[in-house]
Amino acid sequence: MRNAIPTNIITGFLGVGKTTAITHLLRHKPADQTWSVLVNEFGEIGIDGAMLKSVNAHVREVPGGCICCVAGLPMKIALNMMIATTKPDRILIEPTGLGHPEEIINTLTGEYYDTVLDLRATLTLVDPRKLTDERYTSNANFQDQLAVADVIVANKTDCCDAQDRENFNQLLHSFEPPKQRSAWVEHGAIEPEWLDLPRIPRPLKNPQAHRKNALSPQREFYNSAIQLPQDKDFIRRENQGQGYYSCGWLFRPDWQFNFNLLFLLMTGLSVVRAKAVMNTEQGVHVFNSENGVLSVNQLDQSLAGDILDSRIELIDDGVIDAEAFEAQLLALKL
Repeated sequence: MRNAIPTNIITGFLGVGKTTAITHLLRHKPADQTWSVLVNEFGEIGIDGAMLKSVNAHVREVPGGCICCVAGLPMKIALNMMIATTKPDRILIEPTGLGHPEEIINTLTGEYYDTVLDLRATLTLVDPRKLTDERYTSNANFQDQLAVADVIVANKTDCCDAQDRENFNQLLHSFEPPKQRSAWVEHGAIEPEWLDLPRIPRPLKNPQAHRKNALSPQREFYNSAIQLPQDKDFIRRENQGQGYYSCGWLFRPDWQFNFNLLFLLMTGLSVVRAKAVMNTEQGVHVFNSENGVLSVNQLDQSLAGDILDSRIELIDDGVIDAEAFEAQLLALKL
């Protein structure tokens, strides 16, 4: 009989660097092991799966809401398919940054999965610069992402100052019981051995927040990211919940975009979060922007060939002018 699969939740609020951290973990996993990743995104299009192509990961996506809503059906379908097809030695679960961790943990420790999965430490990433921002600190999901954590990781610390470090230290001292481990890292450099720390049940600050503010998936099927219909050049999908709005586009795989102009467009965005994997005349590039700070990386040519389309997603705390941004994007097509 196969042993229960070690499983970890990697959580944290919007733009904290969860996908970067998972990429780091996959690059440092044991060479003889197969690790699979279940990715959940607030946006409808689904970007993180394509971003993880850089490490040739086994990824299953559940875009468009919270994976544990609708009686846990999206998560169960995705997990069952993942386990059956990849037979992983470990599973990493990345919930949406706007998701509440309560029902995810309940599903993973409930009937059936309690013998299939060995749920270990929950790792929560935090950007120390946000610890004085009331939009984050007053958010129930943010509070309980911290509450359930067994390990709290300060990420993006290369952008932090001494006061940010002091704020992070004060946060750590506020937890009772204390967290098992904490770390101050750059670029998502999580140590793989932290994953094998045990999970310790911890009280939540807002145990009913998930039921009150559920991010229900918008589509009927939950087993993969959205696909472009054969008769369409592109599609646009929108979502909203908990005071945030998303708008995403999916373009034909044979379309190319002007890299330099796309870079300028992404640099000038004033949204909370923007992610894209785009086919340009200079190759396939990953664009990642958080509150106007943009990073760009080119996918290795051997992996870029698996990208079947271009896709981009915006998330903001105000209504997005989708028509205007769409017109700008289309003007960049070569």
